[in-house]
Amino acid sequence: MRAFLTLVLTSSTLAIVAADLPEIPAEPIAKKAQLLFSDDFESPQPAAVWHKVVPTFTFENGTLKGTQTRDQNIPASDGKPAVMAHAAVHGLEIPTKDSIVEVKIRFDGASMIDVEFDDRKYTGSHYGHICRAQVRLNGVTIIDERDGNMRNDIYEMRDPSKKAERAKLLEGRQVTYPAKLERGKWYNLVVETVSDTMRVTIDGKPAAFLKSSGIGHATKSKIELGVGGKDGYFDDIKVWNAEPAKS
Repeated sequence: MRAFLTLVLTSSTLAIVAADLPEIPAEPIAKKAQLLFSDDFESPQPAAVWHKVVPTFTFENGTLKGTQTRDQNIPASDGKPAVMAHAAVHGLEIPTKDSIVEVKIRFDGASMIDVEFDDRKYTGSHYGHICRAQVRLNGVTIIDERDGNMRNDIYEMRDPSKKAERAKLLEGRQVTYPAKLERGKWYNLVVETVSDTMRVTIDGKPAAFLKSSGIGHATKSKIELGVGGKDGYFDDIKVWNAEPAKS
């Protein structure tokens, strides 16, 4: 079962966090190498590398539309298993190590839109989660999941008595920068991943940065797009292999 992390960020929380944030590199950390994939969603048939992970996504008017339908936990009953709330997720089978993912995004009711990297063959984290960049109207979050919240031992720490221990293990594995985005407006999102660093820009402006060991996972086999809430749109996605911008 793929987990979905929900963050609640108030304006006061963002102000406190922002004061301690490391500076985001002003220049790209990656340079484009080979173009691995592109899709403008104009074709009536989805490209073969797309696959459903957690429905519901549709191809609508030349865009990819995600709508979270599993929006609440439903306990098991009448012989049916429990269903956990989860973002809508659509996946790409595109193996990468260092990469640049560029995609247009639009919030039309969505609470979260993200780009995630996974490796299903990796058994050290829940469901092979590696790292992700999440965008909300009020903030941009980067998470090292492999060595952070999805690392098996940390993921299993659900006992309240281990809250402090868990928090210490998560130090430096996640960062949130404040943002101010608008519903109904298209934004150009770029996620650069080089070695153990990830940098996010929105419309060419630095938006978030994290250096953490899990990001450097060498066999990122999947790229997944996620939407929390109703509705979020993607368009004009491109994926490149990348090289460090500075040798």
